[in-house]
Amino acid sequence: MRFRSGAARRCVIGALALCSTIFNGPAVAAPAAAQPAAVGEPWRDCADDSCPWLMTVPAGSFMMGAPASEPAFSSEEGPQHRVKLRAFAIGRHEVTFAQWDACVAGGGCPAQPRDEGWGRGQRPVIHVRSEMAQQYVQWLSRKTGQRYRLPSEAEWEYAARAGTTTPFGLGERVNPEQVNMAGGFTYNGSSRGIDRQRTVPVGSLPANAWGLHEMHGNVWEWVQDCWHDDYRGAPTNGSAWLKGCSEPRNVLRGGGWYDTAVYARSAFRRGIAAGSSSSLGLRVVREIR
Repeated sequence: MRFRSGAARRCVIGALALCSTIFNGPAVAAPAAAQPAAVGEPWRDCADDSCPWLMTVPAGSFMMGAPASEPAFSSEEGPQHRVKLRAFAIGRHEVTFAQWDACVAGGGCPAQPRDEGWGRGQRPVIHVRSEMAQQYVQWLSRKTGQRYRLPSEAEWEYAARAGTTTPFGLGERVNPEQVNMAGGFTYNGSSRGIDRQRTVPVGSLPANAWGLHEMHGNVWEWVQDCWHDDYRGAPTNGSAWLKGCSEPRNVLRGGGWYDTAVYARSAFRRGIAAGSSSSLGLRVVREIR
């Protein structure tokens, strides 16, 4: 066998990987997984803006649901029960149109929801049905090699409360300067204010103690769980409740831009069978191994 150059001869004698490097250039390595940052420090799995920024949520326990003494309490929010959770990461913001459009361009999401003329970019994606939310997290998992999914109800509420026991992660009451909601109504002595009648770009309003923005208001956020009329028999380990559903409905959390503060409370839950609207979006969870 004849070799055209000494370099080629050395490649055959040496490692095949070296040969590939000389003739084809260096191999492109798969992106390394990001290391979860400390609580309070944002991080993400991609170098570009196609991946959501994440915040690490510490392991711990909390009382899930609302006490009967909370203003506007509903039986669907009880009975209160203690839930213990492992650490996980959750989106610092709701998923944006820019991030959704990257999923469409990458072949993971089949549809580009309309934006109602409010703009795309850094506004939260809207008109998201539950199956569309699942398509997005599946695409993000494939893209990063990490496990992304929707939060469980327990994870969502734990993150929204951020260590608080008040109706909101921001305190006993909120006003429209803190939360994008129907500003003409009051709750628990709150003040009236601006009624924007549309979404705001993510990160526009104050974060809670764990650095999470717009957990209350702006858009409703899908969670994994199916609907149950109350918490009797609910898991206590933070997992999604997917058995014994009261009816075929999925659960939403957080309230939307056209809802009053009652619906934006940390404990409030809503179940819908299907459909989409200009206030339905999502936020992701990324598991920490």
